Amino acid sequence: MHFATLASGSSGNAILVGSGGRSLLIDCGISAKALLHNLSMLNESSSKVKIDHSQIEGIVITHEHRDHITGIGVVARKLRIPIYATSTLWSEIENSIGKIQENQRVEVNSEAVFTCAGLGVKLFRTSHDSRESYGLKIQESNGDYKHTIGIATDTGIITEEMNEHLKGCDALVVEANHDKDRLWQGGYPWYLKKRINGIYGHLENKQLAEGLLEWIEENTQRVVLAHLSEENNTPDLALSTVARILKDSAISRKNPRLRLRVAPRFTPHELIVLGEE
Repeated sequence: MHFATLASGSSGNAILVGSGGRSLLIDCGISAKALLHNLSMLNESSSKVKIDHSQIEGIVITHEHRDHITGIGVVARKLRIPIYATSTLWSEIENSIGKIQENQRVEVNSEAVFTCAGLGVKLFRTSHDSRESYGLKIQESNGDYKHTIGIATDTGIITEEMNEHLKGCDALVVEANHDKDRLWQGGYPWYLKKRINGIYGHLENKQLAEGLLEWIEENTQRVVLAHLSEENNTPDLALSTVARILKDSAISRKNPRLRLRVAPRFTPHELIVLGEE
Protein backbone atom coordinates (compact mmCIF):
# COMPACT_ATOMS: atom_id res chain seq x y z
CA MET A 1 0.00 0.00 0.00
CA HIS A 2 1.43 3.37 -1.00
CA PHE A 3 0.68 7.00 -0.27
CA ALA A 4 2.05 10.52 -0.64
CA THR A 5 0.89 14.07 -0.14
CA LEU A 6 1.01 15.95 -3.45
CA ALA A 7 0.31 19.36 -1.86
CA SER A 8 -0.48 20.33 1.71
CA GLY A 9 -1.64 23.56 3.32
CA SER A 10 -4.03 26.46 2.83
CA SER A 11 -2.66 26.95 -0.72
CA GLY A 12 -4.05 23.55 -1.73
CA ASN A 13 -4.29 19.93 -0.64
CA ALA A 14 -4.15 16.58 -2.41
CA ILE A 15 -3.19 13.15 -1.13
CA LEU A 16 -2.55 10.04 -3.25
CA VAL A 17 -3.34 6.60 -1.77
CA GLY A 18 -3.24 3.26 -3.56
CA SER A 19 -2.30 -0.37 -3.80
CA GLY A 20 -1.53 -2.88 -6.54
CA GLY A 21 -1.33 -0.44 -9.44
CA ARG A 22 -4.53 1.38 -8.50
CA SER A 23 -4.83 4.74 -6.73
CA LEU A 24 -7.28 7.36 -5.54
CA LEU A 25 -7.00 11.03 -4.61
CA ILE A 26 -8.13 12.55 -1.36
CA ASP A 27 -9.21 16.08 -2.35
CA CYS A 28 -7.67 18.20 -5.09
CA GLY A 29 -7.26 21.80 -4.03
CA ILE A 30 -4.66 22.54 -6.71
CA SER A 31 -5.03 22.89 -10.48
CA ALA A 32 -4.98 19.88 -12.77
CA LYS A 33 -1.71 21.18 -14.25
CA ALA A 34 -0.12 21.41 -10.79
CA LEU A 35 -1.43 17.99 -9.83
CA LEU A 36 0.04 16.27 -12.90
CA HIS A 37 3.31 18.19 -12.48
CA ASN A 38 3.59 17.09 -8.84
CA LEU A 39 2.73 13.53 -9.79
CA SER A 40 5.59 13.64 -12.31
CA MET A 41 7.91 15.00 -9.60
CA LEU A 42 6.83 12.17 -7.32
CA ASN A 43 7.73 9.59 -9.96
CA GLU A 44 11.10 11.19 -10.62
CA SER A 45 12.01 11.00 -6.94
CA SER A 46 10.70 7.49 -6.30
CA SER A 47 12.60 4.29 -6.99
CA LYS A 48 9.79 2.17 -5.55
CA VAL A 49 6.47 2.54 -7.35
CA LYS A 50 5.67 4.64 -10.42
CA ILE A 51 2.19 6.17 -10.49
CA ASP A 52 0.74 6.95 -13.89
CA HIS A 53 -2.24 9.30 -13.92
CA SER A 54 -4.22 6.59 -15.70
CA GLN A 55 -4.04 4.55 -12.47
CA ILE A 56 -6.03 7.15 -10.52
CA GLU A 57 -9.62 5.93 -10.32
CA GLY A 58 -11.45 8.55 -8.25
CA ILE A 59 -11.38 11.60 -6.00
CA VAL A 60 -12.80 11.47 -2.47
CA ILE A 61 -13.85 14.83 -1.00
CA THR A 62 -13.39 15.64 2.70
CA HIS A 63 -15.10 19.06 2.72
CA GLU A 64 -16.01 21.97 0.48
CA HIS A 65 -13.32 24.57 1.23
CA ARG A 66 -11.48 25.85 -1.83
CA ASP A 67 -8.08 24.56 -0.76
CA HIS A 68 -9.56 21.07 -1.03
CA ILE A 69 -11.74 21.25 -4.14
CA THR A 70 -10.28 23.83 -6.56
CA GLY A 71 -9.11 21.29 -9.14
CA ILE A 72 -11.57 18.45 -8.75
CA GLY A 73 -13.83 19.27 -11.69
CA VAL A 74 -11.04 19.69 -14.23
CA VAL A 75 -9.15 16.65 -12.92
CA ALA A 76 -12.31 14.50 -13.01
CA ARG A 77 -12.99 15.52 -16.61
CA LYS A 78 -9.37 15.20 -17.73
CA LEU A 79 -8.83 11.77 -16.17
CA ARG A 80 -12.45 10.66 -16.71
CA ILE A 81 -12.82 9.59 -13.10
CA PRO A 82 -15.68 9.91 -10.60
CA ILE A 83 -15.91 12.19 -7.59
CA TYR A 84 -17.02 10.65 -4.29
CA ALA A 85 -18.84 12.88 -1.77
CA THR A 86 -21.77 12.83 0.62
CA SER A 87 -25.11 14.27 -0.52
CA THR A 88 -24.57 17.34 1.66
CA LEU A 89 -21.13 17.99 0.20
CA TRP A 90 -22.47 17.51 -3.32
CA SER A 91 -25.00 20.27 -2.65
CA GLU A 92 -22.08 22.54 -1.68
CA ILE A 93 -19.69 21.77 -4.54
CA GLU A 94 -21.72 20.88 -7.62
CA ASN A 95 -22.25 24.48 -8.78
CA SER A 96 -18.55 25.34 -8.55
CA ILE A 97 -16.83 22.41 -10.29
CA GLY A 98 -18.26 22.71 -13.78
CA LYS A 99 -20.12 20.10 -15.79
CA ILE A 100 -19.33 16.44 -15.19
CA GLN A 101 -20.95 13.26 -16.48
CA GLU A 102 -23.68 11.66 -14.41
CA ASN A 103 -21.56 8.56 -13.79
CA GLN A 104 -18.84 10.79 -12.35
CA ARG A 105 -21.13 11.92 -9.54
CA VAL A 106 -20.94 9.28 -6.80
CA GLU A 107 -22.91 9.92 -3.63
CA VAL A 108 -21.54 8.10 -0.59
CA ASN A 109 -22.95 7.30 2.82
CA SER A 110 -20.74 8.55 5.63
CA GLU A 111 -21.97 5.75 7.88
CA ALA A 112 -20.80 2.93 5.61
CA VAL A 113 -17.56 1.74 4.06
CA PHE A 114 -17.40 2.31 0.31
CA THR A 115 -14.89 1.11 -2.29
CA CYS A 116 -12.69 3.21 -4.54
CA ALA A 117 -9.69 1.90 -6.51
CA GLY A 118 -10.08 -1.43 -4.76
CA LEU A 119 -9.63 0.16 -1.32
CA GLY A 120 -12.15 0.31 1.50
CA VAL A 121 -12.85 3.92 2.55
CA LYS A 122 -14.57 4.92 5.80
CA LEU A 123 -15.41 8.55 6.50
CA PHE A 124 -15.52 9.92 10.03
CA ARG A 125 -16.41 13.37 11.32
CA THR A 126 -13.89 16.07 12.14
CA SER A 127 -14.67 19.46 13.71
CA HIS A 128 -14.29 22.26 11.18
CA ASP A 129 -16.19 25.36 10.05
CA SER A 130 -17.53 23.80 6.89
CA ARG A 131 -20.93 22.31 6.06
CA GLU A 132 -19.49 18.85 6.68
CA SER A 133 -15.89 17.79 7.28
CA TYR A 134 -14.44 14.30 7.29
CA GLY A 135 -11.32 12.33 7.96
CA LEU A 136 -10.78 8.93 6.34
CA LYS A 137 -9.62 5.47 7.24
CA ILE A 138 -8.47 3.65 4.11
CA GLN A 139 -7.84 -0.08 4.13
CA GLU A 140 -6.40 -2.65 1.76
CA SER A 141 -6.41 -6.42 1.98
CA ASN A 142 -3.02 -8.06 1.66
CA GLY A 143 -3.23 -11.75 2.49
CA ASP A 144 -4.07 -12.19 6.16
CA TYR A 145 -3.12 -8.60 7.08
CA LYS A 146 -4.91 -5.42 6.15
CA HIS A 147 -2.85 -2.24 5.96
CA THR A 148 -4.64 0.94 7.01
CA ILE A 149 -3.94 4.62 6.49
CA GLY A 150 -5.65 7.25 8.63
CA ILE A 151 -6.06 10.80 7.31
CA ALA A 152 -7.37 13.76 9.30
CA THR A 153 -6.79 17.44 8.58
CA ASP A 154 -8.97 20.51 9.16
CA THR A 155 -10.27 19.99 12.67
CA GLY A 156 -10.19 22.25 15.70
CA ILE A 157 -10.36 19.47 18.26
CA ILE A 158 -9.65 15.76 18.48
CA THR A 159 -13.00 13.99 18.35
CA GLU A 160 -13.99 10.60 19.66
CA GLU A 161 -14.51 9.46 16.09
CA MET A 162 -10.94 10.42 15.29
CA ASN A 163 -9.70 8.40 18.27
CA GLU A 164 -11.78 5.43 17.16
CA HIS A 165 -10.65 5.36 13.54
CA LEU A 166 -7.04 6.59 13.73
CA LYS A 167 -5.91 4.34 16.56
CA GLY A 168 -3.67 1.52 15.34
CA CYS A 169 -3.37 2.63 11.71
CA ASP A 170 -0.16 1.59 9.91
CA ALA A 171 0.32 5.17 8.70
CA LEU A 172 -1.16 8.54 9.59
CA VAL A 173 -1.44 11.80 7.66
CA VAL A 174 -2.61 14.28 10.28
CA GLU A 175 -2.82 18.00 10.84
CA ALA A 176 -0.20 19.99 12.76
CA ASN A 177 -1.41 23.36 11.55
CA HIS A 178 0.10 25.92 13.89
CA ASP A 179 2.11 26.74 16.98
CA LYS A 180 -0.19 28.49 19.45
CA ASP A 181 2.37 31.10 20.55
CA ARG A 182 3.23 32.00 16.95
CA LEU A 183 -0.48 32.28 16.14
CA TRP A 184 -1.32 34.67 18.97
CA GLN A 185 1.84 36.74 18.52
CA GLY A 186 1.57 36.83 14.73
CA GLY A 187 0.07 39.31 12.32
CA TYR A 188 -3.31 37.68 11.60
CA PRO A 189 -6.39 39.76 12.51
CA TRP A 190 -8.05 38.87 15.80
CA TYR A 191 -11.10 37.21 14.25
CA LEU A 192 -8.90 34.87 12.19
CA LYS A 193 -6.77 33.94 15.20
CA LYS A 194 -9.95 33.06 17.11
CA ARG A 195 -11.23 31.02 14.18
CA ILE A 196 -8.01 29.03 13.78
CA ASN A 197 -7.70 28.41 17.53
CA GLY A 198 -11.38 27.55 17.96
CA ILE A 199 -13.07 24.16 18.11
CA TYR A 200 -14.00 24.46 14.41
CA GLY A 201 -10.54 25.61 13.30
CA HIS A 202 -7.25 23.74 13.09
CA LEU A 203 -5.09 21.58 15.37
CA GLU A 204 -1.93 23.06 16.83
CA ASN A 205 1.29 21.08 17.24
CA LYS A 206 0.85 20.04 20.87
CA GLN A 207 -2.80 19.07 20.35
CA LEU A 208 -1.78 16.81 17.51
CA ALA A 209 1.01 15.24 19.57
CA GLU A 210 -1.46 14.42 22.34
CA GLY A 211 -3.65 12.73 19.76
CA LEU A 212 -0.73 10.70 18.44
CA LEU A 213 -0.13 9.36 21.94
CA GLU A 214 -3.58 7.77 21.66
CA TRP A 215 -3.36 6.61 18.06
CA ILE A 216 0.13 5.16 17.58
CA GLU A 217 0.48 1.43 18.16
CA GLU A 218 3.39 -0.95 17.62
CA ASN A 219 2.40 -1.51 13.99
CA THR A 220 2.34 2.22 13.11
CA GLN A 221 5.17 2.79 10.65
CA ARG A 222 4.82 6.39 9.48
CA VAL A 223 3.35 9.68 10.63
CA VAL A 224 3.22 12.61 8.19
CA LEU A 225 2.42 16.04 9.65
CA ALA A 226 0.21 17.91 7.21
CA HIS A 227 -1.61 21.19 6.55
CA LEU A 228 1.05 23.36 8.23
CA SER A 229 0.38 27.09 8.36
CA GLU A 230 2.84 29.10 6.31
CA GLU A 231 2.89 31.97 8.84
CA ASN A 232 2.09 30.34 12.18
CA ASN A 233 4.29 27.24 11.97
CA THR A 234 7.46 25.89 10.42
CA PRO A 235 8.37 22.32 9.46
CA ASP A 236 11.20 22.29 12.01
CA LEU A 237 8.98 23.60 14.80
CA ALA A 238 6.16 21.15 14.09
CA LEU A 239 8.56 18.23 13.85
CA SER A 240 10.54 19.10 16.98
CA THR A 241 7.45 19.78 19.09
CA VAL A 242 5.72 16.54 18.17
CA ALA A 243 8.94 14.49 18.34
CA ARG A 244 9.75 15.81 21.81
CA ILE A 245 6.35 14.85 23.21
CA LEU A 246 6.49 11.40 21.63
CA LYS A 247 10.06 10.84 22.86
CA ASP A 248 9.04 11.58 26.46
CA SER A 249 6.25 8.99 26.26
CA ALA A 250 6.03 5.21 26.10
CA ILE A 251 5.70 5.51 22.30
CA SER A 252 9.47 5.72 21.79
CA ARG A 253 9.94 2.45 23.67
CA LYS A 254 6.94 0.69 22.17
CA ASN A 255 7.70 1.74 18.60
CA PRO A 256 11.37 2.74 18.15
CA ARG A 257 11.19 2.39 14.33
CA LEU A 258 8.41 4.95 13.89
CA ARG A 259 9.32 7.59 11.30
CA LEU A 260 7.97 11.12 11.59
CA ARG A 261 7.98 13.49 8.59
CA VAL A 262 6.43 16.79 7.41
CA ALA A 263 4.39 17.19 4.22
CA PRO A 264 5.80 19.93 1.93
CA ARG A 265 3.46 22.77 1.08
CA PHE A 266 3.75 22.97 -2.70
CA THR A 267 5.66 19.82 -3.71
CA PRO A 268 5.01 16.11 -3.17
CA HIS A 269 6.22 14.17 -0.18
CA GLU A 270 8.23 11.07 -0.95
CA LEU A 271 6.14 8.07 -1.92
CA ILE A 272 5.79 5.81 1.10
CA VAL A 273 5.19 2.09 0.55
CA LEU A 274 4.04 0.32 3.68
CA GLY A 275 5.87 -2.86 4.56
CA GLU A 276 8.97 -1.98 2.51
CA GLU A 277 11.06 -0.43 5.29
